[in-house]
Amino acid sequence: MTMLCKTALALWVLLLALPAAAVIETYEFSEPALEQRYRELSQELRCPKCQNQNIADSNAPISQDLRRLLHQQLEAGASDQEILEFMVARYGEFVRYRPAFNAATAVLWLAPVLLLLAGAAGLLLLLRGRKQSPATLDSDEQARLAALLQSAEKDA
Repeated sequence: MTMLCKTALALWVLLLALPAAAVIETYEFSEPALEQRYRELSQELRCPKCQNQNIADSNAPISQDLRRLLHQQLEAGASDQEILEFMVARYGEFVRYRPAFNAATAVLWLAPVLLLLAGAAGLLLLLRGRKQSPATLDSDEQARLAALLQSAEKDA
């Protein structure tokens, strides 16, 4: 068996093992609507440790705690807004994938728009500079150009 085949086989075995790393937790909900809210909120909340995963996908112990806390608050009757406010108060605005628009997060929300406008303005300035009319020649330059053209016609 060649080295390439062995490497491909090893990668295939590793890919098959990925589902084993998935988060498997089951919570009993008193209503199906609570389970749906749980899924939506667990997708909205970011793992404070992992930083690039939501708590639904993270295996970190803090995410397990947050999922348990989310389940408890849903069963206690807390609204989505109350749960999000509690999580933000405890972990900061970073815990939300879509932070609320306020003075602290204005740069986060406005930066893409401002960068797009700055890029468009730069592009307009660049294109505007290229559209300048050709320079006009004074009389001495025109006479010299005419002489050059005449000598080129004679040589041809």
